Amino acid sequence: MYGLGHCSTCQKAQAELEAAGWQVEFRDVAKAPLDQDEWRRMIADFGEKLVNRASLTWRGMSEAERAGTPLQMLSAKPSLMKRPAIVQDDKRLLGWTANVKRALGLAA
Repeated sequence: MYGLGHCSTCQKAQAELEAAGWQVEFRDVAKAPLDQDEWRRMIADFGEKLVNRASLTWRGMSEAERAGTPLQMLSAKPSLMKRPAIVQDDKRLLGWTANVKRALGLAA
């Protein structure tokens, strides 16, 4: 699971998964930044949706910053990532919605 340690949604997702018996490897992308290749893989897996255009970070960005590629934006501002991003076997899930919970076999 990728996200931010202080993100309440990430904390909730991790707690619910662990309560259901999952072993969660969490990576705080602010404290342990992804390198360019890791961001490229994440963008390949999740596409443009990885950039959270509804976030406070996005709202605080200039038009010039918003004009960057997802790789440029996420590398510069990891908190712009939609979270959590969950990678489990062949599943690539983004956010903590009822659909994500169902995909992981949790009651939504």
